[in-house]
Amino acid sequence: MRAVLQRVSEASVIVDGDITGAIEQGLLVLFCAEHGDIDDEAAYFARKISKMRIFTDDEGKMNRSVLDIDGSVLAVSQFTLAANWKKGNRPGFSAAATPAEGERLYKFFCHALKNEGLTVEKGIFGAHMDVRLLNDGPVTIVMDSKDSA
Repeated sequence: MRAVLQRVSEASVIVDGDITGAIEQGLLVLFCAEHGDIDDEAAYFARKISKMRIFTDDEGKMNRSVLDIDGSVLAVSQFTLAANWKKGNRPGFSAAATPAEGERLYKFFCHALKNEGLTVEKGIFGAHMDVRLLNDGPVTIVMDSKDSA
C-alpha cells in the first residue's frame, strides 16, 4: 500500500467537468492498493494520517495534525503509485491491486479516515480525474507499507 500526502490550502477533483470533491485546508491523499494489501494496513494508514503532525502551530513548528486544525482530507485513488519504473521506459503496473480489490480497499480507507473523525471528500475510482491543489509549504510525505519502522 502506498500513499502520498500533500499539505494543501485547497484541493479539488473534477470528473467530466463536475467537481466530485473539494476541500480547503487539509491533506490531499493519493492512495494506491497493491497485491496482498489488507484492511488492517488501510486502517493503519488512516490512523497515522489523521494524527501525523505536519501542520504548524503558533510558533511555526510542525506540531499539529489535520484533526488538530479541523482540516479535511481529499482522498484520490491512484494506481500509478505502484509503477515499476526501473526496467525500460514504459512503467509497469502489475504490482497494483486488481481494480475490484483496489476499489474495495480505497473505499475501506476512506471509511477508516471518517472513523478517525475526519471530513473526507473523494475522487471517483477508475475515472480520469483533474486534480487541482494549492500546496502549503510544500509539505509532501510518502507512505509505503513495505517501509520498515
